[in-house]
Amino acid sequence: MSLINVTNLTFGYEGSYDTLFENVSFQIDTDWKLGFTGRNGRGKTTFLNLLLGKYEYSGNISANVSFEYFPFSGVNKENNTLDVISDIFPDFLHWKLMRELSLLEVSEDVLYRPFDSLSYGEQTKVLLATLFLKENSFLLIDEPTNHLDMTARKLVSDYLNTKSGFILISHDRVFLDNCVDHILSINKTNIEIQKGNFSCWWENKKRQDSFELAENEKLRKDINRLSDSAKRTSSWSHEVEKTKNGTKNSGSKLDKGYVGHKAAKMMKRSKSIENRQQSALDEKSKLLKNIEDSDSLKISHLAYHKDRLVELDHVSIFYDDKMVCKDMDFTIEQGDRIALMGKNGSGKSSIIKLICGENISYTGTFRKGSQLEISYVSQDTSHLQGKLTNYATNHEIDESLFKSILRKLGFSRVQFEKDMSTFSGGQKKKVLIAKSLCEHAHLYIWDEPLNYIDLISRIQIEELLLKYQPTILFVEHDRTFSEHIATKFVKI
Repeated sequence: MSLINVTNLTFGYEGSYDTLFENVSFQIDTDWKLGFTGRNGRGKTTFLNLLLGKYEYSGNISANVSFEYFPFSGVNKENNTLDVISDIFPDFLHWKLMRELSLLEVSEDVLYRPFDSLSYGEQTKVLLATLFLKENSFLLIDEPTNHLDMTARKLVSDYLNTKSGFILISHDRVFLDNCVDHILSINKTNIEIQKGNFSCWWENKKRQDSFELAENEKLRKDINRLSDSAKRTSSWSHEVEKTKNGTKNSGSKLDKGYVGHKAAKMMKRSKSIENRQQSALDEKSKLLKNIEDSDSLKISHLAYHKDRLVELDHVSIFYDDKMVCKDMDFTIEQGDRIALMGKNGSGKSSIIKLICGENISYTGTFRKGSQLEISYVSQDTSHLQGKLTNYATNHEIDESLFKSILRKLGFSRVQFEKDMSTFSGGQKKKVLIAKSLCEHAHLYIWDEPLNYIDLISRIQIEELLLKYQPTILFVEHDRTFSEHIATKFVKI
């Protein structure tokens, strides 16, 4: 066991509008299995890069371990898989590699195939196995679940549960719960560590937020009451003071000493009330700093003039004469929320492209309603660049609504001035989702919409879909999200 000590860490990108970390201090035990959570753009990947020494910062990070980062950079995917592993870790022991691959249910034959011929899931498993060959290192694992189907996620999560000594960035609740024993969270104003899995942390956060909101409301009422009381007491004091030179109705002279004493007593009481009011204000200022903004979202879905929007009857899809899926039978009725399920490569995206109107080769019967308006969210965000204002104009969506949705999804105002190419993966995905929510559509088709999206935003999107119940077809490997949202499951 050794410790990683972070002391007074301060960092902001050169030329950036904001500071990501300011005087942050905490301590990590290198035997822990840490889940790393926080809203998109808060600096999770940046913090991992600071541990790796990639950026200059003020403060101090001390550790007696080396760090290894996943995913590896500079992988030549045209090489055979065994050569890719050798490039990353030249001194690996073959029997150890086979042990790790066996735990991840990867067959030995993949080692002798070109790396780019492997599925995304196989590539991820091979690289994770390589990562864990590096002993005496503290591992920094950045979002390994993206593009993994549910079966692969369960397998990788079980694998990580047998390991220790890592920080894991993931936004999949079930995945995190199964394989971490501490949570490292980047909040609005600090970074904190709690023992337990994600669900424990989330329940503690909700309790703390509820307590702070209740305490804030109580103090607000106390401050208002004390403020009114202070004004009344001060007013009475001044009125009594003014009578010192006056006379009683009977004409006898007032006891100025008595009146002065009474006025002073009232003034003292007023000062006491003001002090109590200031104390309440000081207590109030300590609250609500880490409560996340998660206002309700809205969606502009349209009612279609028929109950049935789409029908597939024994549809098989082909690419270059190769069949990618066979005999698909399902319909999309108005109000359906359909989870399209299947392993990677089973044809889910091909079905989506067919429904969206792309020129796809198929057999069987495919029917789509006339004048059907579809809003589509793709997996790919690489095309996003330029300013948000121009993006809204180019896609003919309401800029104010678009930016309002992004604010609710955790964007700060300074993000609106940045080029989208500088956004984090989660922020780019939120741009596509916000655009979709601005579009008036009969049918929403979302292809892996939650890749890179933080947990608080996932919950917001869940609540939106459950409240407004638009017709939606989606592919998503987050088990919790799919089980909460779907009214139908279509498995390929």
